[in-house]
Amino acid sequence: MSWRIGIDVGGTFTDVVAIAPHGAAYLAKAASTPADQSEGVLQGLQNLADAAGIPLATLLAGTERIVHGTTVATNALLERKGARVAMLTTQGHRDVVEMREGLKPERYNLRNTPPPPLVPRSRRFGVRERLRADGRVETPLDPESLAAAIAAAQGAEAVAICFLNAWRDARHENAAADAVRAALPGVFVTTSSEVLPEIKEFERFSTTAVNAYVGPVVSRYLGRLGERLIEAGYGGPVFVILSHGGVAPLADAARLAVGTALSGPAGGVAAAVALSHTGMAENLVTFDMGGTSTDIALVTEGTATLGRGREVGGERIALESLDIVTLGAGGGSIAALGANGTMQVGPRSAGARPGPACYGRGGTEPTVTDANLVLGYLNAGSFLGGAQRLDVAAADAAMASLATALNITPLDTAAGIYRLVNARMADGVRVATVRRGVDPRGATLLAFGGAAGLHASAVARDLGMRHYAVPLFAAGLSAWGMLRTDLRFEVTRSVNAMPGDTEIRSLFAAQEADARTRMKTWFQGEITATRSADMRYGDQVFEVSVNLDGLDWDAPDIAARVKSAFHAQHRALFTYDLPEDEVVLVNARVAALGRLSGDAGRMPALPPEAPARRCVFLGGWQEVAVHSFGALADGASVTGPAIVESATTTILLLPGDEARMDGRGWLMVALPPEGESP
Repeated sequence: MSWRIGIDVGGTFTDVVAIAPHGAAYLAKAASTPADQSEGVLQGLQNLADAAGIPLATLLAGTERIVHGTTVATNALLERKGARVAMLTTQGHRDVVEMREGLKPERYNLRNTPPPPLVPRSRRFGVRERLRADGRVETPLDPESLAAAIAAAQGAEAVAICFLNAWRDARHENAAADAVRAALPGVFVTTSSEVLPEIKEFERFSTTAVNAYVGPVVSRYLGRLGERLIEAGYGGPVFVILSHGGVAPLADAARLAVGTALSGPAGGVAAAVALSHTGMAENLVTFDMGGTSTDIALVTEGTATLGRGREVGGERIALESLDIVTLGAGGGSIAALGANGTMQVGPRSAGARPGPACYGRGGTEPTVTDANLVLGYLNAGSFLGGAQRLDVAAADAAMASLATALNITPLDTAAGIYRLVNARMADGVRVATVRRGVDPRGATLLAFGGAAGLHASAVARDLGMRHYAVPLFAAGLSAWGMLRTDLRFEVTRSVNAMPGDTEIRSLFAAQEADARTRMKTWFQGEITATRSADMRYGDQVFEVSVNLDGLDWDAPDIAARVKSAFHAQHRALFTYDLPEDEVVLVNARVAALGRLSGDAGRMPALPPEAPARRCVFLGGWQEVAVHSFGALADGASVTGPAIVESATTTILLLPGDEARMDGRGWLMVALPPEGESP
């Protein structure tokens, strides 16, 4: 067995986790490098090799696979730093991406400014061609019109080709793509029939435009990363985790770059699913708090929720993705005086550079991490295992500047930042649960990311939850989760009808064969497949996703069984179904999964930390015991108030918390029925 490495690039730190051939797990961190994320990745790998006690070249030469989560696409969208895109579309349809669905983001705000499209009107060009909805050619692709559009697209870094009804037949888009590649060599070219071959014009056009916008940026980054890994001595495969939680090779991730928009957070959800199956709890709410943001998702009965129609940076992405709620609240979130004279925390972040004031890199504004240090929750001398010493004086000075503006003490300011960010994150959990019809009180809060352990108890109490858990590898759980994912390739076909028994059986069989064939070009191991469908009643304007895996596809009445599965799902979601109404199968979906081998690894024990320190609880200083996370034996218990530390994370146990170490690698904390917040 060889090494396996997971890499998660966050806004502040890059986390690298490796599972050794003998099963031990190693975690290393490095500062993220937003200008070129590959620099932080290579530094993280070097730190990992140092932690394992072997040369980097030896580590990489003995590595079986690397799985990577990246924020390059997300950052390009949020910062509007993507490629210069031109769009070729059916004549008369160039305004689809700007008209959107005819709805305003704030429909009652008469002064609301529509978001600017990724592709301005001056770079959207109509082409004479037209396919009917059944695939028949209404107007043949006109070579002169196409040539004129391509000539007008000169200077673009990427070209998105979005023709009407191309979901039914891709012939015109493929011909146009060939012509663009011949005329504009080196330009990133993408077609809607490749990105999202489904009905719904705006969703298809928007998703394709986003792919064109982030494609060149992601392609350059992944190409540069691949080259640097080869130079460092690695010759194995590199996989990228996608928004739906599966992974794909570098080349395919670059081709469908829009699929990486939620790459990083997906690793944490994959880890939660793995821990749920390991026995942590059937129902988990993930609470991934890093330096820049907090990501929240729901795992129910060991399964993560998938959805479509996500918006990132105000742009619609209709690909399947994990249902993750992201907040601009993290350790680096900056506290400032709001327009109404009250304090606000985030979404502005100090990021990796300069970072919080206590990092000593030039930051002067108070952040959540500075507040935790001022309150005594962080050990200034053992941050990142002692690799970085926190500057207490700088944190005090940053807190004092805001305290003066608020006319309160610096200590009260720090306590206010702590409470305010906790309230924001609790509201984020409510969005991910209560607004989706799930009571969080029946779930366990899974706290991970470097900062979550300090806030988990307060957030769980606010929500009325009874338990939260913190893994030993909390700071690198997303990177660890990437090693628990499978390869995934999905084939979708829009039908917009209800096929009969023979047709529906043939439809799904053909899609599964296609998906398996594609997967075999990447992977020679075990391949399985899942089947699902988007379905609706005839008069509805929305679809319901229906899992079809449990059906007997050899049954003679398979169409009726598919309808019954839809009725049952509709009833589960909306409390009623309409068995006599027309049923429409909108999209048929098949996903091929390549099962990757390997266990979770064992985290090594860590040396004991300092025996005690002073912290603020309920507004006053109190001496509390400090326990070493890695030194806690199976079954060991700790009662709050207390602190549990490791090299990369700190857990704050509030008064009344009862924590117990589970031998499988996590601290399970039970909360009192009526707890108090600090």
